[in-house]
Amino acid sequence: MGKIIAIANQKGGVGKTTTTVNLGCALGVLEKKVLIVDADPQANASSGLGIVVEEVEGGTYHLLEHAITAAAAIVPANSPNVSIIPAHIDLVAIEIELIDKENRERMLLQALESVRDNYDYILIDCAPSLGLITLNALVAADSVIIPIQCEYFALEGLGKLLNTIKSVQKIHNPDLDIEGLLLTMYDARLRLSNQVVEEVEKHFQDIVFKTIIQRNVRLSEAPSYGESIIAYDATSRGAVNYLNLANEILNNHQENGKSD
Repeated sequence: MGKIIAIANQKGGVGKTTTTVNLGCALGVLEKKVLIVDADPQANASSGLGIVVEEVEGGTYHLLEHAITAAAAIVPANSPNVSIIPAHIDLVAIEIELIDKENRERMLLQALESVRDNYDYILIDCAPSLGLITLNALVAADSVIIPIQCEYFALEGLGKLLNTIKSVQKIHNPDLDIEGLLLTMYDARLRLSNQVVEEVEKHFQDIVFKTIIQRNVRLSEAPSYGESIIAYDATSRGAVNYLNLANEILNNHQENGKSD
């Protein structure tokens, strides 16, 4: 059975989409079957994998509406072993449209059940908010990766997100784990970057990934070509970082006996 991982943080610009796309493609290169679910109305994960967003006819919006099946929404991405359920700007409206529906926080979970066994990993790219779409992602997920940028306001809002995760565990999804906190946009030359790393490791210890994603120009350029960093420049620091992260996650799952 595929493991579902949500990549979430209500702060924008922390590297959620970058992580979803590049971790997914790194797992694909390591011969895992991966499905990426773009649950952000900005649809950056979709365009970052070469999808022309304006041409999306059935995506996450239709899936959450249960207007189409997950199988009908899946399209191949331009990366080995990776497929995607793309997003579209219509997704903005879903919060309002689902508000009166019964089990509104379980729509994504129900939709993904039918395809879960076809993949090793399903990665959900969450919107930078703690709204109903993100709640759907956390209810559907087995675990959550929280990217934290190595900058001044890094820990601001983290408490709120951890409280949201606790209440999801309590009310909707008792099996939800924290996969790990992922430090992103690290610059070894900056004292601040090093202070943030120390602070996060001191407070959260075991749940911080050993892999740190370094600030990397090639990593920023790749989405504008509709490619993952591995397709765009496999020798870059960004590609090496995400392959290391993929290996770290696979090793953790093997050690915990969760590997398929």
